Amino acid sequence: MQHIQFYNFEDIQYKIATREGETKFGEKIGFVKSTAELSNLKQKYILLGIPEDIGIRANYGKPGAAKAWDAFLNSFLNIQVNEYTYPSNIAILGELAVKDLMDSASKFDKNSPDFYTKLGELVEEIDQRLSPVVEAILAAEKTPIIIGGGHNNAYGNIKGSAKALKSAINVLNIDAHTDLRQLEHRHSGNGFSFAKSEGFLHRYFIFGLHQNYTPQYIFDQIKEDENIEFQLFEYLMWKDSNFFQKSLKSAADFVAKEAFGLEIDCDSIKDFPSSAQTPSGIQLEEIRSFLKTYNFSNCKYLHLCEAAPSVENSGQVGKALSYLVSDFISEEKIIELKM
Repeated sequence: MQHIQFYNFEDIQYKIATREGETKFGEKIGFVKSTAELSNLKQKYILLGIPEDIGIRANYGKPGAAKAWDAFLNSFLNIQVNEYTYPSNIAILGELAVKDLMDSASKFDKNSPDFYTKLGELVEEIDQRLSPVVEAILAAEKTPIIIGGGHNNAYGNIKGSAKALKSAINVLNIDAHTDLRQLEHRHSGNGFSFAKSEGFLHRYFIFGLHQNYTPQYIFDQIKEDENIEFQLFEYLMWKDSNFFQKSLKSAADFVAKEAFGLEIDCDSIKDFPSSAQTPSGIQLEEIRSFLKTYNFSNCKYLHLCEAAPSVENSGQVGKALSYLVSDFISEEKIIELKM
């Protein structure tokens, strides 16, 4: 595929902090030379990075998500290989080639009346590049793990999955926002509404939705659609962890009886450096616990989006994303600590 920058060991070797007597993920992780060889790989999970934030900017948001993929790799490749971690489960495909689009976006005049629509046209091009890649991974019966970019990329994930499965797919979205905004120019706030309107999205659950940032017309729209449900974050705030996990698993059950995708927007996590960072949100450990305990046998992809690291916090963002991925690919759903 022409829009994938495939990685090999030489591309990531410099990121690995080797140490005598230790083995890091980057030394054991697999690589993919072409999409044609995907079906022959022993690894179940395939990593794909999207270093863009055009969709976020097209939604009047804060840039920075283009840096999440690199921050993630710097941490993920340095996870220790031991009896509790599973590098043999995962391979790196590479990154979606979007540098040319990022370069084009940087030249647009912010004062131009068509600034946002022009960004939206670039988002449409990202859609066209991403969905065939996701489709190819699923067609090879592998599970893509997509890191970085804005939530505009949910559309490409959903479309690619639906085309591979030849049917609409369900989605659980852990998010402060619905991303069901109007069908205007493409941006990070309407990926799900476009996927729904085009028949690629069936059942949809938004978990952790913030009431202060959801327009009334979207609540009205949800009420009219039996295939869309949500759980307000405000309802969960004063509940204990046990209640939270039961609520999250109930939300997952709404979509998980059939093929579904898991979207985790970092905007939903308290104090997480992201495009719309929130001082009030879900704890990272709550999501980690869910990833460690839920049965994801019908889950067709994982997408971590909207993380926006800076120079000062890149290491922490990379670690957080790495925890989420390592939890998702873990073969142990119940951790027993030896006392």
